[in-house]
Amino acid sequence: MIVADLDAETLARTRFAISPLSDLVSWLRLAVAGRRHPLYGDPGPAARLALRRPDLAVLTELIPATGLGYVPDLLTPKPPKGRANHVAEQLELVAATPDGLLDRQLTERYGKAPLPRRVAAALDSGRLTAAAAAGLASFWRATLADGWPRLRAGLDADLAARARSMATHGIGVTLASLHRSVRWNGCELRIEKPYQRHSPLIGTELVLSPSALAWPEVRSQLCDPDDAVLGYPAVPAPERLPPDPVNALVGTTRATLLRDLGVARSTTTLSTRHRLAPATVSYHLRILREAGLVTATRDRRLMLYQRTIQADTLLDG
Repeated sequence: MIVADLDAETLARTRFAISPLSDLVSWLRLAVAGRRHPLYGDPGPAARLALRRPDLAVLTELIPATGLGYVPDLLTPKPPKGRANHVAEQLELVAATPDGLLDRQLTERYGKAPLPRRVAAALDSGRLTAAAAAGLASFWRATLADGWPRLRAGLDADLAARARSMATHGIGVTLASLHRSVRWNGCELRIEKPYQRHSPLIGTELVLSPSALAWPEVRSQLCDPDDAVLGYPAVPAPERLPPDPVNALVGTTRATLLRDLGVARSTTTLSTRHRLAPATVSYHLRILREAGLVTATRDRRLMLYQRTIQADTLLDG
């Protein structure tokens, strides 16, 4: 059981905010452990391919191989207040994690066991937090970036419902309604967990954050009062089946490019046709090639891309 004391000032400063990195880390945990989400299913080939990239090596070492257990809170910093681009702002906070906080969280993660080689090397060079932020950014681009607007719409709907609840019934009723494992008795927030922890949140700010990909669990991040976040499953729950399975599998942008590659096209042509930056097109084509969905052939000075038989099967299916 986690017991968090909330004084009047903390209650007055409690706010709701969406945390993209929290959902991203939930998806990463599933991919690392080879597990499935109860609603969204398998993280998919894009996530598995991303895990092989060198820029994710340090990040994946921080995630328990089973997908269960403590993940350093530095990977899911409190969403900044009043910022439009939470992803970029949160990544900056990851990279700027103070050394003292980093040391405490690594001790929580590994205990007395030696640090993994890559983590130890990054820590010694002073690059651990920067490497973690770079890995999160890479995994974001490969997995959630294209589908985030759809997930975000569901989270926004949850925030609107919570705002109505708070306006009608007050903060106490709203806290007690977050999840069946969360209870509020007027001065303590109690969260059912298989361990004991006491977290005084006095004169600080608590962020309540809806999540789609951590569903149906509650994620408590209450050890550091300055970074206090309680993640709860968004209501209503996300749809069981996405409207377009191909979009869900490879991402909206990559699915659009794949559908346009029934004939061979160059990066420049695709960039013009879909109003995308050439670098963006090149990035998505590389992912599709790694997945065996696109081939590349050189025609004089041009590199031409065309979808494979496997991609045709995927689109037909």
